[in-house]
Amino acid sequence: MNATTTPDLILVNGKFTTLDRSCPQADAVAIHDGRFTAVGERDDIMRLAGAGTRVVDLQGRRAIPGLIDSHMHIIRGGLNYNMELRWDGVRSLADAMRMLKDQVDRTPAPQWVRVVGGFTEHQFAEKRLPTIEEINAVAPDTPVFILHLYDRAILNAAALRVVGYGKDTPNPPGGEIVRDAQGNPTGLLLAKPNATILYATLAKGPKLPPEYQKNSTRHFMREVNRLGVTGVIDAGGGYQNYPDDYNIIEELHKEGNLTVRLAYNLFTQKPKEELADFKNWSEKVKPGQGDDLYRHNGAGEMLVYTAADFEDFRVERPDMAPSMEADLEPVIRLLAEKRWPWRLHATYDQTISRALDVYEKVARDVPFEGLNWFFDHAETITDRNIDRIAALGGGIAVQHRMAYQGEYFVERYGSRAAEATPPIRKMLERGVKVGAGTDATRVASYNPWVSLYWLTTGKTVGGMQLYPQANVMDRETALRLWTEANAWFSSEVGKKGQIKVGQLADLAVLSADYFHVPGDDIQDITSVLTVLGGKVVFGEGDYDDLSPELAPAMPDWSPVRHVGGYQARANLSSAKMMPVCACDSACGVHKHSHSSAWATQTPTSEESTFWGALGCSCWAF
Repeated sequence: MNATTTPDLILVNGKFTTLDRSCPQADAVAIHDGRFTAVGERDDIMRLAGAGTRVVDLQGRRAIPGLIDSHMHIIRGGLNYNMELRWDGVRSLADAMRMLKDQVDRTPAPQWVRVVGGFTEHQFAEKRLPTIEEINAVAPDTPVFILHLYDRAILNAAALRVVGYGKDTPNPPGGEIVRDAQGNPTGLLLAKPNATILYATLAKGPKLPPEYQKNSTRHFMREVNRLGVTGVIDAGGGYQNYPDDYNIIEELHKEGNLTVRLAYNLFTQKPKEELADFKNWSEKVKPGQGDDLYRHNGAGEMLVYTAADFEDFRVERPDMAPSMEADLEPVIRLLAEKRWPWRLHATYDQTISRALDVYEKVARDVPFEGLNWFFDHAETITDRNIDRIAALGGGIAVQHRMAYQGEYFVERYGSRAAEATPPIRKMLERGVKVGAGTDATRVASYNPWVSLYWLTTGKTVGGMQLYPQANVMDRETALRLWTEANAWFSSEVGKKGQIKVGQLADLAVLSADYFHVPGDDIQDITSVLTVLGGKVVFGEGDYDDLSPELAPAMPDWSPVRHVGGYQARANLSSAKMMPVCACDSACGVHKHSHSSAWATQTPTSEESTFWGALGCSCWAF
């Protein structure tokens, strides 16, 4: 314990996991001017209280340092969040289709209904995606765009009409417009393996006006605050150009309306113009420029397009272009000379190996010491390349993409190959800096507790046991990867990530005790009280009255206003479902397998009407 000033806020009667090894547990903390000023026992902390000190009783709840996501696309995601129907967490396709139909009914023309990532078919009890026929049945006139991971998008007939894809539309490089026997697009778009067609199609949809984008970004920040997140390293993204697409987040920063600490990386936008981008940006902004709430963090995750592989495990591993090294070297040399940290997306060991050849060459001329550079993802990295990264002083940011795609990886490469994807324990043992994140919002969910569930159980969201015990983290180690370890990735070591005197006062009070709930229940944890710099940014239940007011989601048809974001597993289990047919497929309407259990049920009138309209002879009476 240490304090010299009267606290603004005292939190008492908590089970504080501080992650400070000199004081690992506490039951009270004091905060003044945005930082922890005392951490220790209740009676000692309460003696520091003054007339103006607010005291909040945590009633025995577990409190942890605020979670930090080392890889999220929160700036881009915030601009679009209010337009998106999130299937994150939904555990049955029946529920998902009910949500879709409800949103179609409330969405006015010419707006789209968008389900943009954050889920996998494996999380559904039915273990499949909706068919195009099912989507057309619930949305005959409203455009619907559904993005599944990095591999495909499903468009209904109305969306195909709006985007203008027809018989004469050519397939783009690395993508496929699936067609019927007559050559007409069916509505299925495939990344083979390049997801450009998916994102380029999504970009054709209407955008929110600036005021709505600000409201949307605030709601997305509130959503991650609800899950205990207080910091994010933003990895840039396609169609997120600097500085134009940063205007909204910078306005919110100037207005004092950021509720998440953001360190942002700049992501080059055009093939063959990458070096020009970084030369231009390096004259405009410097790493570390900004403050504790909003600061520049360097380059990437896209550095050059010829070095970017893809994690679509439904297709074979792509070989990077022969020009990769020649394209990458001048960019790395520029960044090293300008003292810009960088990050590079790399799924496969082969890509990492070739990038390291470049890094080692440049490092012989321009030392990397003091540069916190790292790879993102690294699912199939080998021991040799882990050692090479360690020798150069680099890091690896891992994400829970395998929790969503593990089944596909096993199908292609086998369960043995999947046992250490990525080999996190080896990374830590060999001295590499390792931090955790999500890669949200499109490839995986932004929910950090799904990542912590994956790290500590080795399971996918579909429940498959992916990893043996040798590649599973204990709960404290996993939590450190989500807190203090991630401070290195934004060059802020010692500033945040622990509940420790002198550090930024960011913390989350949990809905359940992370250290004692069953492993599967970790993914259901939320925060009941989230504090950023000593100020409450989210509260619910006993702390609802402490939560700052936030205007309702705009526009009024926003899915966020009606169903929120991440769906808790318990929320939808007893809800009225839009029926998903499970009858005999002999009628020819359905393209998927059906459950015999459903086939024996007597359909309701709603089910009969729904499937009868689709032309199903099995349940149409």
